Parts: sequence; structure tokens; C-alpha cells
Amino acid sequence: MRNTTLIQGSGLLLLLVFWNSVTWHLQRFWDASGYFCQTQWENLLSTFEGYEWILYYIGVILVPGLCFWGLSGLLLLVDTTEKPTFISRYRIQRGKNEPVDPVKLRQALLTVLFNQNFISIPMLIIYYPFLKWRRDPCSRELPTFHWFLVEMAFFTLLQEILFYYAHRLFHHPMLYKKSHKKHHEWTAPIGVVSIYADPPEHVVANMLPVLVGPLAMGSHLSSITVWLSMVLIVSIISHTGYHLPFLPSPEFHDYHHLKSNQCYGVLGLMDHLHGTDTLFKQTKAYERHVILLGFTPLSESIPDSPKKTRSAL
Repeated sequence: MRNTTLIQGSGLLLLLVFWNSVTWHLQRFWDASGYFCQTQWENLLSTFEGYEWILYYIGVILVPGLCFWGLSGLLLLVDTTEKPTFISRYRIQRGKNEPVDPVKLRQALLTVLFNQNFISIPMLIIYYPFLKWRRDPCSRELPTFHWFLVEMAFFTLLQEILFYYAHRLFHHPMLYKKSHKKHHEWTAPIGVVSIYADPPEHVVANMLPVLVGPLAMGSHLSSITVWLSMVLIVSIISHTGYHLPFLPSPEFHDYHHLKSNQCYGVLGLMDHLHGTDTLFKQTKAYERHVILLGFTPLSESIPDSPKKTRSAL
């Protein structure tokens, strides 16, 4: 017991020292660049004085949109051309989408474009006066580094809770058949289908869990832009179908598409609390659910059992 306490205490102390060191260096970097960023932001405000809504639309529509289509577009090139060929080694569900069905992909792209242009953009336009009522998102002072971290942590936790329950709601037999089944047409997902969903689901499960946090915190446009861009990038990675080196693991959500009744959340916190990841934890996919820090695919270093491999063949 004494040895265990000593080891755990030492480990906790090292973690605390490391965390303080990291945040200290990040804070110094933030402070060093803060004056430059603040000056550039004030210049933008002066340029668009009286037309701050243009800055808002650039921050919440243009920048996140470029992040979405930049990353998903690169992945689409891989999915449709199967080049570069070495990336196929990192595919999670072998034999699926090799190459992607062009008819199915065309249908998905039309739905994604509809959701973006006729749901997401109008919602973000309506969102602007609510943000201004809470606190002007284009205020002159940028958030501090530590407040920015607090905001990101709060947004992430709130999205995990709201998305989990909204997602489970759409898995109710009535809603699943009428709405959510559309998203699960892709049992082996690709990046662009992260927002492939019926309009009601896109509003309730995709948009609202992301927008509630910044409104509740009265966040600055800079924080909102980073948050929306980050959400889209993480969602694309979760649907990418490839477990690529040095990126967050997509095994959790990929398993949800494969089995449909496990892994409803984003982080896995709510699934752990509700026991909706018990089957996932018994699989090789769970063992592979880590960030790959090398170039050997985890499907090779942690292969499926021979029995499962034979049955798949």
C-alpha cells in the first residue's frame, strides 16, 4: 500500500509539474503573440466598422467551411482514386469503400451541400442576434489564453452530453427508421458523411449541441471560429474510415457505424456512464482506440483474432 501510494503520488506530482510547464510555455507564447493578434483584430474592426456582421460570417461560415472541405476534399481524393496506395493499410474496415460507390457518394454530397447551405448557414445567421444579445462576439478585446482553455473545455463537455442524448434519441426505433437510418447507410463511413443526415437530425444532433456552449458563455468570435473549425475537423476524422498516424483515433465512432447500438457519444464519457460501450470494450477495436504514434498500422500490430478473420473471409 505504501509503495502504491508513493508511486501514484510521484506520478501525480510529475503530471502536475508537466502540465504547469506546458501551460506556462503556452501562456508565454500567447502573451508574446497577443499584442500582434490584438492589433490585427482592432485593425479588422476599424476596417469593417459598422459591418461587423461580415467578420462574423467569415468567422463562423467561411473559415469552418474551408476547414471542412479542405480536409474532406483531400480524403475524397484518396477514397475515389485509392491513391496514394499506402494509405489503404490504415483502413479500419478492410474491403469497404475500395473504391467508394460513385452513385452513393453523389447522393451523400448533395445531402451535405443541402445541410450546409439551407440549414447550417441559416441557423448561423439567426444565431448572430442571440450572440449579440448575450455579449457582442465582435468585442474589441480578445479572450485571454486561460479563458480560451476554459471555454474549449466547457464546449467539449457540453457537446458530449447534448450530442449523446440527442444521438440516442434518434436511435429510438421510430426516429431511426424515419431519420437516422440515412446516416447509417454508411456502415463504413468516409469523412464527408460526417454531416450526411436528415434535416431534423442535422439541426438537433449536429448543430444545437455545438452552438449552445458559445451562447451560454457569451464567447468572442475568435473562440467560436476555433471551436466550430475544431468540431468539423474532429467529426471528419471520426468518420474518415482510416486510423492514420498522429491523429485522434476514429475507432470509437467507426464501431458505432458498424454495430449501430454502441458508442453514441463523442468522447466516450457518457457511454462509459451509461454502459453503452461494453461490447466495444471487448473488441480489438477498443485495444486499437489510441493515437497511433508510429507508421505501422494498428490493424497489423493488434490484428483481429484468427476466428474473426476466417469468418470475415
